[in-house]
Amino acid sequence: MCGRYATTVDPALLAVELDAIDETSGPGGAREPAENYNVAPTDPVLAVVSRHSHEHPDDTPTRRIRRMRWGLIPPWTKAAAPSSSGEASGNVSRPAKGAPLFNARADTAATKPAFRTALKTKRALVPMDGWYEWLTEPAAKGKAVKVPYFMTPTDGSRMYAAGLWSVWRDRDVDGPPLLSVTILTTDSVGSLQSIHDRMPLILTPDRWQSWLDPDGDAPGDLLDPIDEAVAAGIEIRRVSDRVNSVRNDGPELIAPVGAPGSAVGEQITLL
Repeated sequence: MCGRYATTVDPALLAVELDAIDETSGPGGAREPAENYNVAPTDPVLAVVSRHSHEHPDDTPTRRIRRMRWGLIPPWTKAAAPSSSGEASGNVSRPAKGAPLFNARADTAATKPAFRTALKTKRALVPMDGWYEWLTEPAAKGKAVKVPYFMTPTDGSRMYAAGLWSVWRDRDVDGPPLLSVTILTTDSVGSLQSIHDRMPLILTPDRWQSWLDPDGDAPGDLLDPIDEAVAAGIEIRRVSDRVNSVRNDGPELIAPVGAPGSAVGEQITLL
């Protein structure tokens, strides 16, 4: 948890909404698709950060929209050995494979070597429409199946999960840095406990400024579980098992379906 989520916002629109600078354009102004209904670890994702200008470091920090790899890569990670095709030669390099750090526990991040420095200086917001979880439920002939659920605001708004980010460089290669991000998780509250004991640490707008501030530690209470009033505004929706495969994408993945044996779209009550 949280190992899969959906996001559909265009970074240019997000920059306008958050009064931020869109830094997601690739070489020649190329852009990757904005919509991804089945985001998985190692995918490129949007992250909101607040940074000082390199040219004017004393100026007030500004919000920036950046694209990062989902799965934090600590700065000390070694580079992968060159492949037979020369992938790690010239200006192309990649980190050695390690644990997929796509989640970090909010209650222990300050003590973990992979996250503690980022918690002090590199905090982010990760926009999402909602996240997925799977419940093991009984099916026909006594078999058990994993049923996917999608957690999303009932009012159709966007959520922002607390994240930590990192910059990785291969010291032996003169190439661009690799930015990566992890999503903080916290104890689930309210009805969300029926789905999983952990959930993304969702931050409300009144907490964004303090969380993103690059010049000071985040107040400790920002790492507390979310308020039950916030959790009450999150719908728990059974969705298609097409989301089980990371190859599938599209809005049909988040459309509600009926509970096993019920009519499609029937209201689901979790006990």
